[in-house]
Formats: sequence, structure tokens, C-alpha cells
Amino acid sequence: MAARQTLEKTRHAGIYRVHRRGCRWKESKRACKCPASYQASVYSARQRKSIRKHTDNLAAAVAWRQDVSSAVRAGKVRAARSRKTVAEAADALIDGMGSGAVLNRSQEPYKPSAVRSYRRALDKRVKPALGHRPLHQLERNEIQQMVDDLRADGLAPSTIVNTLDPLRVICRRAVRDGEIVVDPTSGLELPRIRGRRQRIENPERAQALLDSLPDAERPLWTTAFFAGLRRGELRALRWSDVDLEASVIRVRRSLDDDPEVGEIEVKTEAGERDVPLIGRLRRELVQHRLASGRSGNDLVFGRTAELPFTPSTVRRRALAAWDAANEKAAKQADEEGRDLAPDELLTPITPHEARHCAASYLIAAGLNPKEISVYIGHSDIRTTYNVYGHLLPGGHAEAAAKLDAFLGDAESADGA
Repeated sequence: MAARQTLEKTRHAGIYRVHRRGCRWKESKRACKCPASYQASVYSARQRKSIRKHTDNLAAAVAWRQDVSSAVRAGKVRAARSRKTVAEAADALIDGMGSGAVLNRSQEPYKPSAVRSYRRALDKRVKPALGHRPLHQLERNEIQQMVDDLRADGLAPSTIVNTLDPLRVICRRAVRDGEIVVDPTSGLELPRIRGRRQRIENPERAQALLDSLPDAERPLWTTAFFAGLRRGELRALRWSDVDLEASVIRVRRSLDDDPEVGEIEVKTEAGERDVPLIGRLRRELVQHRLASGRSGNDLVFGRTAELPFTPSTVRRRALAAWDAANEKAAKQADEEGRDLAPDELLTPITPHEARHCAASYLIAAGLNPKEISVYIGHSDIRTTYNVYGHLLPGGHAEAAAKLDAFLGDAESADGA
């Protein structure tokens, strides 16, 4: 700042226009030619010093001063001391997540898949846009501009929000450690993520999809449809986890997509669970065990007893089988001289959608939300309500009837 020595008061308290040394803005009747630069200043009586920030944007300077003034009054602010760039902070975050030194909000290590997702977002979008910026100088309007640019590029709202997640973690930790004064990721205008209901197939359609699969592929998909295991849990499932006598599948581990990572703990503590084994799934698994000749610690659905299945291969084989079934149905309809009915065609499904089908069947069977949450492996029953609330029985009419019955107004309601 050696070249910026002269400060001009603005109409905003604590905000000054910064002029270059030698600028004659006081004497000149014309506007000076200094580049736009502003200094915002907040005095902290507790620290007995002023906290300052320079910015090229007046609105950003005003917003920063308002945030810091509130934080100073609440005793929640210290002078920033970080000089690292956003890129350096990003690299430190990924290293810490990978080593286990950085924990998530639940104070648990990040899953390898989360580390990969954060690294991808930082390397692909955050670093190119903001990586060069010193972390303590990062402005909210800069991040908002990045968000607006991503939206203009046609990225989905969920992708934009996911891109910001690692940057939020960086800034939250920097505020905690006193490296920056204000979190610049707060107060952003983000695109709205519209809820998307998960695709659900009724049991009859699910069975039609299963019947069209080769014998070797059907057990895996049957387990997804009627036990609701996640993909990683299916990959890690061993015969020692399947108790055919007690009719239960014990989910104890998952398998990361990265071969170098291998087996990991289930997604959450609630992910370690016992799932009831229904009759049709039990029969499928009994036949599968006899056909594969595996037992004990052998993988249930692995390419071999020790090598897990490849998700893309499983998906490709299923798509081929369903395409063949649709072609057969179309040919039969053509031979019969009729149009093919829409419900005669099989719509491909993913293992994750099959998991949602399993949850819907639990709901239809009359299990309460707590039981569903336990069997599906949700750590919080609110997740079950948020994801499957639209499937839970009951509606406005039923709620009104129950309230009428409670208040003794059933007769008056009928006569109204």
C-alpha cells in the first residue's frame, strides 16, 4: 500500500476512498484518475486496534464493514492473519480431509467419495475462478459472480451448490481459526434446487424388470429392490453377512469405488444395521449361493469370490437385458397386429432407484417411519420424512377426520 497514501472520506461512516500518492483530488475540480479503491475500517476496543480491509468495490466495502461491526459488538471477531491464497487453502483442506485431520460437522472423518467430490469441485471450478485470490481479501461479490457465471454456463442448481460446499468449509474454518474476519460465502443468492421425487416402481413392475434379467444378474438387483442396500454395501456384502436361517442381512461395511481405498465403514453409524430378508429375496439368494458355490467371507455379488463387481458392467448388462425384453415385446405385438401398450415396455432403473423402491414397499407394508429409517440406514428420521414423506399414508381428509374425532365434532362435520 506504499503507493496509496491519501484517504478521502465518503458518505459512509468508516469507508474511505483511497488515492494514489501525489493525487491532487483536493485541489482538482475534475474527477481524479486513480483506480477505484476503498478502505473499510472498524475499531475494536477489545483489541485496541482497527480492523481494515481494502476493496475495489464500494458496495463490498460497506457490506464488509456492516458484517464486521456486528461481529465486533458480539465479541466474535479477531484481526485476520491469513496470507494464503484460496488455492493454497483448498489444497490444505483436501490434504487434511484425506489424512483425517479435518473432520466433518459430525466430527467424523470425511468419506473418500466426499474427498473426491470436493477435490473435483475445487480443481474444476473454484480454483480457476478464485484460486489466485488471497483468502483474507476474498469478497462476497466475487463468489456471487462465480455463481452467476456457473448459472450462465447452464450448470444445474445442485451442481452449483455442490461446487460451493468445499469453499464454505474453507471459509468456515478460516473464520474459526481467525484467519479471516467475515465468511464471504454467507448471504449469497443461489439458484433454487427444485425437489425431485425419486422414481418408484410398484412390486409388479419391479418383478417384471427382475424376470427379464439373466439368472446371474437377478440376485443383486433383487437385493437392491427388496433390501434397499446402497451400491457400496452391495459390493461389500459377504456371505457371512447373510443369515438365511434368521432371515436377515447384516450390513456392516461398504466398498468405495476407488480400488485403492477398498472397504470402508458404512455411510453413517445408522448404516450398520440388520435388514429383514423377505421370502422372495431369500429364495433368490439360496439359489445364488448354490450356483456360485461361495460361502463364508466370499463376496455375494463379486466378479469372483474376492473381486467386487464393477457398477458400470452391472448396469450395462441390465440395460441390454431390458432392451432385449422390450424388443421381444414389440415384435410380439407386431406379429399380433396391434400397438404396443406403454405398460408393456420396461423402463430401465438404477440400483439407487431400486433402493427407493425398497423404502416405498416398507411404507406400503405399514411400517412406521422409525422402522423404515432403521432398515434403510438413515441416521436421522427427518431424512426419511424428507425423502419419502410424500409416500407416507394419510392426507388432509384423514387429518381432518382424526382431529374431528379427537374434538368430538365428527357429527357436526358430517352435517356441515
